[in-house]
Formats: sequence, structure tokens, C-alpha cells
Amino acid sequence: MEVIYNVTLAVSQEIEKEWVEWMRTTHIREILKTKLFTKATFTKLVNEDTYAVQYLAKSHDDYQEYINKYAAFLRDKTFQKFGDKVLAFRTVLEVIEVFN
Repeated sequence: MEVIYNVTLAVSQEIEKEWVEWMRTTHIREILKTKLFTKATFTKLVNEDTYAVQYLAKSHDDYQEYINKYAAFLRDKTFQKFGDKVLAFRTVLEVIEVFN
């Protein structure tokens, strides 16, 4: 069963532009390079300084492998670069059905 790993992020306006560029060019690509997610969608809440990234994994096992092997390191890299100017809230969703 596919799993969506959703990360919602509140970003300080003072670093927002730099952070968006870093997410687009570096961070999301690093996560996808683990090969544990098949795609990522980067979104912004309308009229907010809040963003969300949804990473799609083929299985809960792939998601769990990401958490066990890579998550702490990549979260630390984010904190080292931006400190507490980015706050993240993470959720995991099971995909029941996709409609087109």
C-alpha cells in the first residue's frame, strides 16, 4: 500500500526566499535520491508562510527505511542551515484510492 509522508513547514519570512530555493534545488532532491520515495510534491498554503511537501512511498516499509536510515541526518542538515526559523509538522497517510 502506498504511503504519503507529509511534511508541513512554517517558514520565517526573513529566510523564506532562500529556503524555497534550497528546498527546490537541494533538500527535496536529496530525499528523492534515497530511492525510497517515487515522487514529491512541493506546495504553499495560499496567503500563508506555510508550505507542505508530500513524498510518495511505494510501501510503509520504504517510508520506515527512510526514517531509520536518513531522516535524522537530513533533518539535522535543515536545522544547521536555518535553525528554528523553520518549524515542521510531519504526518503519514495511507493511500486508499487515487481518482483521476
